[in-house]
Amino acid sequence: MDATETNSDGPVTRIHTAVDGIDWPVVPSGRGAAVLSLLYQLDQSQWWPPARLRAAQFAQLERLLDHCWRTVPFYRDRLNDGGWQPGGAPAAEVWSGLPVLRRQEVQEADGGLCSVALPASHGATRETYTSGSTGRPLRVLRSQVWQLFWSAFTLRDHLWQRRDLSGKLAAIRESGRGKAVWPDGSRAPRWGRSTAAVFESGPFAGLNVLTPVEHQAEWLMREDPDYLLTHPSIAENLARYCLEAKLRPSRLRGVQTIAEVLGPTVRALCAEAWGVPVVDMYTSREAGYLALQCPEGEHYHVQAEGILVELLDEDGRECAPGDIGRVIVTPLHNFAMPLVRYDIGDYAEVGDPCGCGRGLPVIRRILGRRQNSLQLPDGGSRWPLLSSSDIAGMLRIAPVRQYQFVQQSLAQIEFRVVVAQALSAKESAALADWARTRFGDPFAVTVVQCDEIPRGPGGKFQDFVSEIPQ
Repeated sequence: MDATETNSDGPVTRIHTAVDGIDWPVVPSGRGAAVLSLLYQLDQSQWWPPARLRAAQFAQLERLLDHCWRTVPFYRDRLNDGGWQPGGAPAAEVWSGLPVLRRQEVQEADGGLCSVALPASHGATRETYTSGSTGRPLRVLRSQVWQLFWSAFTLRDHLWQRRDLSGKLAAIRESGRGKAVWPDGSRAPRWGRSTAAVFESGPFAGLNVLTPVEHQAEWLMREDPDYLLTHPSIAENLARYCLEAKLRPSRLRGVQTIAEVLGPTVRALCAEAWGVPVVDMYTSREAGYLALQCPEGEHYHVQAEGILVELLDEDGRECAPGDIGRVIVTPLHNFAMPLVRYDIGDYAEVGDPCGCGRGLPVIRRILGRRQNSLQLPDGGSRWPLLSSSDIAGMLRIAPVRQYQFVQQSLAQIEFRVVVAQALSAKESAALADWARTRFGDPFAVTVVQCDEIPRGPGGKFQDFVSEIPQ
């Protein structure tokens, strides 16, 4: 069966049949039918007004909190102290009084956050581990039902962005040493488990994030995919390399970015180098899908059917559009290890309601973790994102291949650079002056040449890190 048919409106995705000889109407597998059912409901609920979505979220939260109170030892006293008990005040009325869950609490609770009586209908559980960008490992337990929702949101993203699933997907995201190593990388006949459960798809090729950029470019040209999935920092460096080397894959239609903060230069570079758009997504291993890029803009829609996302100021109040707040999340469907009002460690900016008509909440931009913000001598902080013109100014000074700023104190910033050729004293001084104009007079800047700037946990890269204790 062909993976897609095409009409004047774009690709029409074909469902995978589980019954030999029955191609139309298709009979999906049991798991495929469950995901399709979720997709059908998501297609309806995305257009609900915000008040209806909010009411549905809190109806589901009542079920989650009841399960926590009865079967998760960690939560009973915590919920009682916060004003929630079965049969008592509705969750919506006491929600802001429930304590925020910190990462350290999750680590210290260990098995105490896991349900001792997971309903059998939620299926088997599976452990996963994450360190995020913190380097502090976190154990997470997830159910099969949770995985169904993960698959549904994965497919919602494909459908929103109208991807042709018959095409080839290439991913530079494997971070394990010795896995998906150049030149061969890794291969699979389908895009992934979430897609294969429901739809026919084209082939997949993977490559390790530790691959040097020149080998990434060779691999990309050789694989010639329709879509590229990778981290923003890799997309930026690879697009810049291809632009300089005049390399352009013939079939590439789009870039999908994950795992890191998407800087303002990545979209422009991918458009210039390859003539393709960038679509970003906001996910985490412990909480699942948080937000997907709107199909009609560069902002993000919270996946409200699967998670409650709160953006709170430093006093714990909900932020208004234009404000930046801490990202607090409550996955609605992981009864195996519930995370109620979990501080994921990120900051984001609230967006205005979207003109596309979807009632899903809007995040205008994702700013990353507190350690990615510049700490100021007066006690304040700001987000040191470089614009495209800032980057162009840096490159006019020296052939910088990679950079990272490390704030070592309230007065000192180390500017680490990987360069195509050794810096002259004049170039080094000019780079330090350029950086000082970006960060302000209070900071002394030291330029340090490096052979390589290593990636952090999970293969993630941070272009700005503050070492000042938070």
